[in-house]
Amino acid sequence: METRLQDRPDPFDARPGENSHGDAEWWRGGVIYQIYPRSYQDSSGDGIGDLAGITRRLAYVASLGVDAIWISPFMPSPMKDFGYDISDYRGVDPIFGTLEDFDALVAEAHRLGLKVVIDQVLSHTSDRHPWFVESRSGRDNAKADWYVWADPKPDGTPPNNWLSVFGGTSWEWDSRRRQYYLHNFLTSQPDLNFHNPAVREALLSDVRFWLDRGVDGFRLDTTNFYFHDAKLRDNPPLGTALQSEVMASRNQPYNFQDHVHDKNRPEVNVFLRELRALLDEYGAMAVGEVGERIRGVELMGEYASGGDKLQMCYAFDFLSGEMPPAETIRGILGRFERTAADGWACWAFSNHDVPRHASRWSGGSAETERILRLAAGILLTIRGSVCLYQGEELGLTEADIAYEDIVDPYGINFWPEVKGRDGARTPMVWEADAPNGGFSKARPWLAVPPEHLSRAVDRMEADPASLLHFYRALLAFRRANPPLVRGAMRFIEAPAEVLAFVRKAGNEALVCAFNLGATEAVLDLAGEGSPTALAGHGFAGRAEGQRISIPPHDGFIGQL
Repeated sequence: METRLQDRPDPFDARPGENSHGDAEWWRGGVIYQIYPRSYQDSSGDGIGDLAGITRRLAYVASLGVDAIWISPFMPSPMKDFGYDISDYRGVDPIFGTLEDFDALVAEAHRLGLKVVIDQVLSHTSDRHPWFVESRSGRDNAKADWYVWADPKPDGTPPNNWLSVFGGTSWEWDSRRRQYYLHNFLTSQPDLNFHNPAVREALLSDVRFWLDRGVDGFRLDTTNFYFHDAKLRDNPPLGTALQSEVMASRNQPYNFQDHVHDKNRPEVNVFLRELRALLDEYGAMAVGEVGERIRGVELMGEYASGGDKLQMCYAFDFLSGEMPPAETIRGILGRFERTAADGWACWAFSNHDVPRHASRWSGGSAETERILRLAAGILLTIRGSVCLYQGEELGLTEADIAYEDIVDPYGINFWPEVKGRDGARTPMVWEADAPNGGFSKARPWLAVPPEHLSRAVDRMEADPASLLHFYRALLAFRRANPPLVRGAMRFIEAPAEVLAFVRKAGNEALVCAFNLGATEAVLDLAGEGSPTALAGHGFAGRAEGQRISIPPHDGFIGQL
């Protein structure tokens, strides 16, 4: 039976930047390329990537045919969590360069037609941020209530049962204030108190600082962590009905709780509306990260609905585990649409926080190349915007990092069951025969995996049949076909192993079908019409009347 995702007239059927709202809605259907700055290109020779290095490589990024770059944190930080522990919201850490380097990067990106999105880590700061230094100095200073402080229980134990994502209690005792402070992540990452209007006002001022420097948008880290329950009530245990959804991760105590009080609070929408008002002043956008395994898609919809909060969100439903079957993909997309019929999603299969899908989805099988092309086809044709992670276009796999070389605190804490995030953060490979793959002349902060060298950019550029050229062709195909950018979407009846849907914008309609199975699949389009196969997307499926035949791990795109 057909499942219709969008029945309303769809006004977003123009090419990027060519709709009734002008360039302000470039993000709707846009493709954003994520850059992890310490691993992209080292220009200073210290083994760590930097802003000048990114600027040097922007022509390559533009050649892919993407709309924007997202730069992970580069602000001053003690680097306990590699930039996600910010000590100054208005600067550039010296290892990455200067504010002048950032301005040059923005200017070059804009010259090349690329928008610039930067990470904003607002839920918490470093314990070295001046705000926290003042807050912990006593209970009567101007910023005493800027962080989440609480008295111990009568027996001296923490105020409640909340747990840290990085292990153990999420409360840390401070002997100066003789109170506990909340940290959802490392003890060196104290949580800001969003219930305090002065905190929200200060954060918005810091966001404005970057808007004034010309950024086009923000990726908001841990959006659903902004508010906590003001009554500090205990989290309940995860209900039996929900346990199966996180069973694979229940080797960590954090996943035994239903996190209804330490995150996912309804008050988050208060700040999102305040932020949206500021963004609208500049015509800027924000995409929120929703770090929630159970209700992630529903929270995405909540935060992106109504036109008064975030422009779009992403969750982790496609960022963990093996390649999902077609039924699961349909379910995730359908859940979002039911939650936010007027909202917009941003989808990704890999990023800096999870193992690369080249390894997660292929398992090192002989079908790896076909599976990677299949994954790209699905990601770039489903309804929503897209984030591509650096090296995804090369098919880089998850690196196997020895324990003694791990630097990620998450990996150190949970080894060996969880190896952390270093395997997805190794340096970009530019030249197969150059030292360290052309990333740096010095020893990199993480070693370049030898198996990545054969997938270096120069090798891929020289091979017309490479995955890199496939991505370029598919991105160009997407941009040339308005239904794939902002068109409506509805699923059509298909065999269990086939994901099939129609994208429609105005009078143009495309049928897209992808075979996730290991044998050839046949799709009967009875009632839909006879599609005309289109060229230029790289898939080998073929149509005979209303019958489509799709090889294993392949696809078909045709015009109705």
